[in-house]
Amino acid sequence: DVQLQASGGGLVQAGGSLRLSCAVSGFTADDYAVGWFRQAPGKGREGVAVINMCYGSTEYADSVKGRFTISSDSVKNTVFLQMNNVKPTDTAVYHCAANDRPTDTFAVVHSYYDMDFWGKGTQVTVSS
Repeated sequence: DVQLQASGGGLVQAGGSLRLSCAVSGFTADDYAVGWFRQAPGKGREGVAVINMCYGSTEYADSVKGRFTISSDSVKNTVFLQMNNVKPTDTAVYHCAANDRPTDTFAVVHSYYDMDFWGKGTQVTVSS
């Protein structure tokens, strides 16, 4: 089964940086996707960034373009979210999620449909 383990959350000041990690395992397809999603208090879940693990293509939410970068390390089987110039509005629980199948990265980051597998979240808090 697909397993996802997010880590790296914490408290950071506005304008600072933080890197989240998602350890992934159990994929069977040769074309699959992993992404980061977040949910702030009182708000619905928002797609942040998604990477196609076969082709390396990425998609980002407009709110994080130019500030966040999603990447993967195939040797360590880990997906990262580098968060730079963070804002208080980035405060949320961040989850990594995945599809063990071909995925329209644009569609899933914009929540046109959900990822199939979800890991437990890690809290990111940005102070002003």
